[in-house]
Amino acid sequence: MVKKDLLSIIEKIISLDSQMRFASIIDLKGNIVEGIMKTGKNSLETQEENFCKQVSQRRQMRKEFDRPLGKVRYVHVEREKVTQFVIYTARKTIFFTMEPELTIQRKMKIVNQIKRITANL
Repeated sequence: MVKKDLLSIIEKIISLDSQMRFASIIDLKGNIVEGIMKTGKNSLETQEENFCKQVSQRRQMRKEFDRPLGKVRYVHVEREKVTQFVIYTARKTIFFTMEPELTIQRKMKIVNQIKRITANL
């Protein structure tokens, strides 16, 4: 998939809701292949690249539990200032953040939309 296509995917993700903050596509080594901070939002992740490397490492650690527990569908972290999600596709990891004030129903709708958008990655 070309970088232009990945940028288009990230733009779709970030535009799903006005409360989205940051979206990125990460390769299996933890490198950000494409990422966007929403205009007008201040970064709360001052070290996005470092955090994305850690997301990749955690993906590898979780694989050891795939056989007994099944594959991870997504990871959801609620923090005081931001909500973080990680979705695994076959060859990429999708990491995105949003404002924590959204309802859980809205958050789950966004997760499902992103899963559909990124299904072929």
